[in-house]
Amino acid sequence: MTPKFFPTNGHLLVCQGQNCLARGSALLHRALWNHLERQALAYYKRGGTLRLTESGCLGACSYGPTLCVYRDSPTPGAGLEEAWYAAVDFPLAARIAQAVQDRAPLPPEHRYGPEVPPT
Repeated sequence: MTPKFFPTNGHLLVCQGQNCLARGSALLHRALWNHLERQALAYYKRGGTLRLTESGCLGACSYGPTLCVYRDSPTPGAGLEEAWYAAVDFPLAARIAQAVQDRAPLPPEHRYGPEVPPT
C-alpha cells in the first residue's frame, strides 16, 4: 500500500532552536498549527495546501522566533520562492500562511536574507 499524496502550495518551517524556544517559538508553532486547522489551510484539509514543520536552527538566533517559507513562485516558470522572517508573532505568521495559501505576495515586514524584495 502506498501513502496518500496531498498536494501543497508551500511549506512553513518554525525554528525550534534554543534561542527561538526562549522567545516563544513552541507557542508560535502550536498557535499557527491550530490556526491552519481551524481555517482549513492544512494540507490534509479539503482546500488546504500548507505544510507546517518544526525546524532546527534557522540562523537568526538573536531575533527569534524565526520562520522560513518555501513555495512554488507565483510567477510562472520562476521556480522555488523562499522567504525568511525574524521576530515573528502570531498575526504575522497567520498573514504569511494566508499569502502562501492564496499564492499572493508575501508580507515584507520582518523579512531577512538575500532575497528580500525592495520596500
